[in-house]
Amino acid sequence: MGAAQFKEQCLQVLDELEPEGVVITKRGKPVARLVPFERSGIQLIGALKGKIRVLGDIMSTELEWDADRSR
Repeated sequence: MGAAQFKEQCLQVLDELEPEGVVITKRGKPVARLVPFERSGIQLIGALKGKIRVLGDIMSTELEWDADRSR
């Protein structure tokens, strides 16, 4: 894709960017490659919703201790 065409259609190109990206040229010579930002971890957010069950109090170690005895 030529730089002038990219300049005109930049937002549309970003919206429709394929995984292999786009090579941007000036006077027929490649000057840049636009590739999508890797978001490998983004798919993990919420992926286990409804699949994990928490038993007990997750904010507690369930261990009793006396601060005075630990001295």
